[in-house]
Amino acid sequence: MSTSTNTPIELRSDNAAGVAPEILAAITQANEGSALAYGADGITARLREQVRHVFAQPTAEVFPVVSGTAANSLALSALCPPWGSVLCHETAHIFTNEGGATSLFSGGAVMRGLPGSDYKLQPATVQHAFDTTLWGDAHHSQPSVVSVTCPTDFGTVYAPAEVKALATLAHSRGLRMHLDGARLANALVAVSSTPAELITDAGVDAFSLGATKNGALSTDAIVCFDPAVADQLAYRLKRSGHVASKMRYQSAQLVAYLTDDLWLRLATQANDAMAVLSGGLDELEVEVLSPPTANMVFARVGQPAAEALADAGLLFYQMGNGVIRFVTSFQTTLDDITEVLSRVERVMSVRR
Repeated sequence: MSTSTNTPIELRSDNAAGVAPEILAAITQANEGSALAYGADGITARLREQVRHVFAQPTAEVFPVVSGTAANSLALSALCPPWGSVLCHETAHIFTNEGGATSLFSGGAVMRGLPGSDYKLQPATVQHAFDTTLWGDAHHSQPSVVSVTCPTDFGTVYAPAEVKALATLAHSRGLRMHLDGARLANALVAVSSTPAELITDAGVDAFSLGATKNGALSTDAIVCFDPAVADQLAYRLKRSGHVASKMRYQSAQLVAYLTDDLWLRLATQANDAMAVLSGGLDELEVEVLSPPTANMVFARVGQPAAEALADAGLLFYQMGNGVIRFVTSFQTTLDDITEVLSRVERVMSVRR
C-alpha cells in the first residue's frame, strides 16, 4: 500500500484487515456443487478431523460460529451452570467487552474478575478466590470455570506451564478450564508452542479458536474436549441461532486456516511487524505500558500527541488519558511500520 504522508495506515485492529487469499480460494472451491446443510457436509467432517489432528485430541468436537463473542459465551454456557461463576482476569474480554453474553446464554452465571500481574490470572489469586468461597452455600454463586485469555487483551501471553498450573488448580476443585483464543495463533507463535502444548496437554477443556482476526472472512469456532459439554453445545448453538445452514463455507475457511500451518504463518507476519514497531517505539523513547509479546502494543503518548498522530493518518484506538493501542495484522508490511515510526517521530519531536 502507499504510505505517503497522511495516507491512512491501519493499526486499529486485526479485525479491520482483509481476508487471506488462501481462505478466499477455499470458499470459492466450497461453492462448487451442493452439500447437505447444518454441518452434515463433507467439508465440516474434514474440519473435525483436522482439529483432532492439530490439537492431538482424537475426541475433540468443533463448532463453527460467526464471532468470538459467540464462541466464548456459548462455550462458557455449556461449562458453567446458571448458579455458577466464571473466574477470569479483571481485564478479560469476556468480562469487559461482551455485553454480558455469558450470563445471557448460561441463564445467569456470574462473571468474577480477579486481579493479576501482566494482565494474567495467577494461581495464588485463584486460590484466594477458592479459599473465600462459601462452597455448598446456595446463597452464593459457585465457581465453576476458570477462563484465561491468550493473548490477553493487553498483548501479554500465557506460557503453556502457566495455563497448566491454572488448569490443575481448577480441576482440583472440580472446575473446568476455558481459554479465549481469539488470537490463539499469535500466542502460539509468540511462545514457540505447539497447539497441543498450550491447549491439550495444559488441561484446557474447551476453547475459542479465533480465525477472523487472522485472515478468515466470517468464522471463529468452539473446540471442546469433553463429550458431555459437546452434547450440550449441539443444542445451545441451535437455540441461539448459531448453526449455519450453509456451514460448509464456515468450515472451508477453518480447514484452509489450519492446513499447512497457514494460521501460524499469518500470525508470524503480524507478530513480526509488531516486534519491529515496538522496537522502534522504544528507540523513540515512547512509553510502552507492557512489552508486547504478540501483535498489539499500548503506549502512553499524552492526549495532544494522540490527536496529532490521528491527524497524521495513523488509525488506532484511543484508550483515554493519552494512551493509545496499535495492532498489527498479517497485512501489515515493514514499509507500513517504517512510515508509522516516521510519523511518530515527527509528532513526538514537536510535542516534547
